Amino acid sequence: MPDLLFDDAEAEQRWRRRFAAVRVSLPDPARDAPDRAVLVSNAGGRFELACWDVRGPGTAGDVRPATDRPDGTTSGTLSADGTTLWWFDDEAGSEFGRWRVQPFGSPPGSDDEPAQLADVPPGYSAGLEVGRSVVLAGFADDDGTRVHLAGPDGGPARLVYRHEADGSVGGLSADETRWVLAHSEHGDSRYPALRVYRTEGEPEVLAELDDTPGRGLTPLEFSPVPGDQRLLVGHERRGRDELLLWDTDTGAVTELAVDLPGDLDAGFSRDGTALIVLHTHAGRTGLFRYVLDGGELAELPVSPGVVSSALGRPDGAIWYRWSDAGTAAQVRTLGPDGRDGVLVSVGPPAPPSRPAVDHWVDGPGGRIHALLGLPEPAPESTESTDSTPPAVFLVHGGPAAADEDSYDAERAVWLDAGFAVVQVNYRGSTGYGSRWRDALTERVGHVELADIAAVHDHLVGTGVIDADRCVLAGASWGGFLTLLGLGTQPERWAVGIAGVPVADYLAAYQDEMEPLRAYDRALFGGSPQEVPEKYRDSSPLTWIDRVTAPVLVLAGEHDPRCPIRQIDSYLDALADRGRRYAQYRYEAGHGSLVVDERLRQVRCEIAFARAELDRSAGR
Repeated sequence: MPDLLFDDAEAEQRWRRRFAAVRVSLPDPARDAPDRAVLVSNAGGRFELACWDVRGPGTAGDVRPATDRPDGTTSGTLSADGTTLWWFDDEAGSEFGRWRVQPFGSPPGSDDEPAQLADVPPGYSAGLEVGRSVVLAGFADDDGTRVHLAGPDGGPARLVYRHEADGSVGGLSADETRWVLAHSEHGDSRYPALRVYRTEGEPEVLAELDDTPGRGLTPLEFSPVPGDQRLLVGHERRGRDELLLWDTDTGAVTELAVDLPGDLDAGFSRDGTALIVLHTHAGRTGLFRYVLDGGELAELPVSPGVVSSALGRPDGAIWYRWSDAGTAAQVRTLGPDGRDGVLVSVGPPAPPSRPAVDHWVDGPGGRIHALLGLPEPAPESTESTDSTPPAVFLVHGGPAAADEDSYDAERAVWLDAGFAVVQVNYRGSTGYGSRWRDALTERVGHVELADIAAVHDHLVGTGVIDADRCVLAGASWGGFLTLLGLGTQPERWAVGIAGVPVADYLAAYQDEMEPLRAYDRALFGGSPQEVPEKYRDSSPLTWIDRVTAPVLVLAGEHDPRCPIRQIDSYLDALADRGRRYAQYRYEAGHGSLVVDERLRQVRCEIAFARAELDRSAGR
């Protein structure tokens, strides 16, 4: 593949700056020390944890790097008193590891110290809560879920929960007397039930809440007021996201009148009197304050786009992270007086991109929402008479996720390269109600692709995109849909690009991490031994004889989610059939946290698409 994407030096530098520009997550303050926070930043060339002293002198100089590992670090939390940083240490992106700890503000290098909970076997992280007197750490492994409880000094831990079903630590009360478990002992990991345990003595169940079958509960946050044992919970009792308060002392449940369509996320204000609510619907987010005494819901003044996270501060301000398709993400603060400004800035922003435009298309399961980005029009002086651009359908992963009107450096470079970018929130996506999210179980993979096909037909029929120059691309679940789409819809796609995909579903099930096996059993209604035909029908390998488009597959050698063996079996089958393909392998897991590696991957993807489209056109 060529080293440069663009002949124009300015264009080449612009796309690289989009990936290299420093990005930070929303700072996550310590529970009892809100002026100490941890955040994720790529300032050093890969995504790592950093500590931020909010009382420091500026918005940049007091953000101090805390971790420095070859493959990056993004999973971490501060102890309740803000004195220590806990971070998850895995090998080469495998997601299998242990927790380590270092003093707040200390430089990288503390990984030389012994792992915390040293007497606890490693595993995949299933939640962590670090209080002043209690540490709760959840792990998943091939035997299911286990939760260990210890003191914050890393002393001997005791096993307080063990079950073959998928589960996770969901929260710790402010007085640290109880914790909540989200579990799927009922057999369907898509719809968790909740159980509250006492932290002292032998495990004792204090309360249970269960909306199954077919409806799940999400533990969001315990009240921040010590002694107030109410837990904020997300529910879907009426087929969409809503909120309730569960008093884990009395068992009383109070449903909150937050009547907004789409997805809801929320957390308490610092004094526990109100909620900060994020409402996401049709690719955009509104920010609200809900007063618990009286039920008043007020929308807060933020710009149109996506607020990916938000939290309340002791002074009544709200920290939030915002972007739209054209504007790189910003971490901002909204004061109680309505003043809005940048909270943390650690470098010049990424160059802007093109806006996203809504399209609603009639599909086989209802109205489908898609976002369309169009490249800059060609200059009038160009000799080209072809005004219809090629298109890339960037398919999101999840599948319980959604494409939104938010900044994406990968989307931006495809636009710079002259492609229209189409993002479809197919059935299976979040933000459109429970029925839409769950509809993919009718025929996994094929349902989502039917919606993508409907949008493809609409945009081709209206002359927006060129039917002969359409690329299907995605990663994770999007990579799976890409490979399945190349086999089941060969007439639609000129090129396929699949990142970390499920390629051979039966082999993937055998090798993937146990939480994903549990998810697959819930999605298909059983294991491959119980419902083999469903897995075969949804496996890209089953449809490989129909693949005609050239395909690029990107894969991580240590990926626990879409393991390498099943990708190799798919590539071998392509080779046996003489199909055109290329592969890009890298030493990491389910994606890379290293900026230079992402640059190499994206350059490879776009260069491959261009070369194959030129080849098919005889150029």
